Amino acid sequence: MAKQILKRILGLALILLVLSFLVFGIMYLAPGDPAEKRLTSQGVVVTKEILQAERERLGLLRPFIVRYAEWLSNVLRGDFGVSFKDDLPVAPKLIKGLKNTCGLALTSLLLALIISFPLGIWSAVKKGKLVDHIVRLFSFIGNSLPNFLISVLLMYLFCIHIKIFPVIADGSIKGLMLPALSLAIPMAGRFTRQIRSELLDQLGEEYVVGMKSRKVKGRFILINNVLRNSLGHILTMIGLQIGTLMGGSVVIENIFRWPGIGKLVMDSITARDYPVIMGFVLIMGTIYVVINLIVDITYRLLDPRSF
Repeated sequence: MAKQILKRILGLALILLVLSFLVFGIMYLAPGDPAEKRLTSQGVVVTKEILQAERERLGLLRPFIVRYAEWLSNVLRGDFGVSFKDDLPVAPKLIKGLKNTCGLALTSLLLALIISFPLGIWSAVKKGKLVDHIVRLFSFIGNSLPNFLISVLLMYLFCIHIKIFPVIADGSIKGLMLPALSLAIPMAGRFTRQIRSELLDQLGEEYVVGMKSRKVKGRFILINNVLRNSLGHILTMIGLQIGTLMGGSVVIENIFRWPGIGKLVMDSITARDYPVIMGFVLIMGTIYVVINLIVDITYRLLDPRSF
């Protein structure tokens, strides 16, 4: 097992190295001039001499491979450079935004699991009955609605009509609820359908038929066998969704003005703040591959046959 884990870690390290090169290369080839954008935003009259001096100060005139090697060396030491926009260190900005994004992602994931687990189990147990059809209908609707539309509907209902939540999230628990719900509702729809499907697969296995023929109680079979055997696939589903949530909450953070890493990177794209953008992509890639590794190891521990 240790050898398998080591191989996966080395493979993921190689993926991150390739990702870092691609990200830096894309930023190098991207249209627009960060130096000119910075000077213009500061109200400076841009002349050829001033622009050349600013490019030199930002290190934009050095060869590509030299800049990449220096950036990668600094990143490996935890230094993501300084922002082109305000000359502040990139790492504290990313860490602050990442904390808020993690809070939003984990809250929405928890809400989605609270909603989807009971509904998925109930729908699987009541297959073909009215309850099953209703749950499947709501899960289909929830999964079909885009996040931004759900955000607008929730904002109208709870901010304008009922007035119990703020329109603009202020970083508080109260401000967190609507962004979290906007992410949780479509995710709960997907989870409900996947949990139902996985449980139905297990309920159709021969061991379940055999236990039922021996008059074993249905609740015992469901809790001690069916759910336990489904746990590996369900954990895989949840783990993959965490990675998607971390990078996919950009739209929601901008709608509710939630101070997360998604809003930070959108502002950085507008400002051509390449160090922040590169740091964001590299951190998101690292989170995604690490979560995949943890999920894979967990799945193998739960099901030794997968080794």
